[in-house]
Amino acid sequence: MRRTRSVVGTVLFLLLAPGTVAGLVPWWISGWKFEPPLLGIAWTRWLGVALMAAGAPALLDSFARFALQGLGTPAPVLPTSRLVVTGLYRRVRNPMYLGVVTVVLGQGLLIGSARVLGYGVWLWLIFHLFVLGYEEPTLERSFGTEYDRFCRNVPRWIPRLRPWRPG
Repeated sequence: MRRTRSVVGTVLFLLLAPGTVAGLVPWWISGWKFEPPLLGIAWTRWLGVALMAAGAPALLDSFARFALQGLGTPAPVLPTSRLVVTGLYRRVRNPMYLGVVTVVLGQGLLIGSARVLGYGVWLWLIFHLFVLGYEEPTLERSFGTEYDRFCRNVPRWIPRLRPWRPG
């Protein structure tokens, strides 16, 4: 029953939070109307597609791990009961946030919107402040030395080249 509740809660949170932040808001900003490529460089559109193609699976994989392995959701009101340190979490501590920001930046490049790119940068700053001010202290209280060890071995934003192997 707990796993079912975790999966349902995670899917709802995925639709609500990243769906709004990475889908609805960029649409409000740009209407997803294609403008000329940024700086007149056509290949920036392909870079945008590549970023979106990398960010979306990273986001979905991380959400699935929270529901299936952590037995909770990414929503702060229904947190995981286990610290998730598998998959992309072996390379970087915040793959969900990176996935969202990568998708937003990719959209900005694809449609040639400097405003969407600016929103992506602003979004990363908001995520960074949230991680520092709320998420890391909360995880420290919840998981103690397990989380400390994770933080010592896995960077916050720039992925490790080789995955960390706990234990």
